[in-house]
Amino acid sequence: SVVKEIQRINEREITSGTWSEASSWHVQYKDTAWIFAGNLPFDLTEGDIVCIFSQYGEIIHIELIRDQKTGKSKGFAFLQYEDQRSTILAVDNLNGADVLGRTLRVDH
Repeated sequence: SVVKEIQRINEREITSGTWSEASSWHVQYKDTAWIFAGNLPFDLTEGDIVCIFSQYGEIIHIELIRDQKTGKSKGFAFLQYEDQRSTILAVDNLNGADVLGRTLRVDH
């Protein structure tokens, strides 16, 4: 899965001993403070999502994608942090995390 592949890439960077900020896969996203959060439990509200993701920085915008007819969550959202460095923390720590029985997919 994508979650496991991202975790393998992170682990490879750490264990190789050659990690540097310039060579990290995160560097291609250094100019954006937005992240994608997928596979969210459908009953989470914007407030719930902010509570989960704000442990890694200040959320300044959230766009929870909803069905146009029913208004129900489609299970994914886009979040913007105040500081781009928070996106790295959120991706590295929340990608693959279990929330209410669902494995989150968090990416830049």
